[in-house]
Amino acid sequence: MRPVVIAHRGASGHLPEHTLQAKTLAFAMGADYLEQDIVATRDDQLLVLHDIHLDGVTDVASRFPTRARPDGRYYARDFDLAEVLTLTVHERTDEHGRQVFPGRRAYSGGEFRVHTLARELQLVADLNASDGRTAGIYPEIKNPAWHHQEGVDITTLVLEELTRFGYVQHTDPAYLQCFDEQELRRVRHELGSQLKLVQLIGEDDWSSEATNFAAMRSTRGLKKLAATVDGIGPWVNRLYRHRKGDGNITDSGLVRRAHAQGLVVHPYTFRSDALPEGFATLDELLHFTVDSLVIDGLFTDFPDAVGRFLQNRSEGS
Repeated sequence: MRPVVIAHRGASGHLPEHTLQAKTLAFAMGADYLEQDIVATRDDQLLVLHDIHLDGVTDVASRFPTRARPDGRYYARDFDLAEVLTLTVHERTDEHGRQVFPGRRAYSGGEFRVHTLARELQLVADLNASDGRTAGIYPEIKNPAWHHQEGVDITTLVLEELTRFGYVQHTDPAYLQCFDEQELRRVRHELGSQLKLVQLIGEDDWSSEATNFAAMRSTRGLKKLAATVDGIGPWVNRLYRHRKGDGNITDSGLVRRAHAQGLVVHPYTFRSDALPEGFATLDELLHFTVDSLVIDGLFTDFPDAVGRFLQNRSEGS
């Protein structure tokens, strides 16, 4: 069965992440789902932005040099929507101002902007109407506990916006994702959402917050998750074991354990310019995960490359 292709922050391997241009390109490349990471502004507006910070992908530091917090970061929550909309978006950079993916084109000029969740959902609706096919959405509630500390219940705002655009039922073309297990339980069991839910699974040392992602990957943990969510989004590196001595790649069993609990598996992130250890090409990684592990979908910065692989695979079968 063909896995679904999820455009990770749009066609972000080609255009600056989470811009309307990157989403439109991903749609044109045939992506099945377009991803939206969501954070809140000071006036409780929902932005499509990967981080709670603005400085990694915009010119906020030069436009508002006095607005950083003591840690030196510029938080979206400290800006009104009108201010954010004046910023321009560039290719992602690190704390030293260097591109995270140096081989990607460094676009300049003001053509790329931050936008709201509503603006993107409208774009998706327009693209679907014009093309005659349906691309789904894949929103992520970013750092809900942090947003609560900042005085906003981002989850209820997201659900309200999704409802306004017709994303309500389990059969609707949408997956709602989050790293916060407690918040996903709230979404399903307290707020009563019927949308398909995906538990993102990271690494316990990626955050200072108390997490137990390791437990989630066990049979017992996956069984517990299955009472709430429809699938998992694990880090692709956790799907296999790599023996450095001879380069041998073996199945970690995670996909099999998840499928046994009725969960779909949508790993992240498939990049031709940042391959996980043990794989020489994107096609090699895809062959292992799609053909051997039988994943159900995948997040990729390069929906065109994944689409070509799947097309060639279909024609060769």
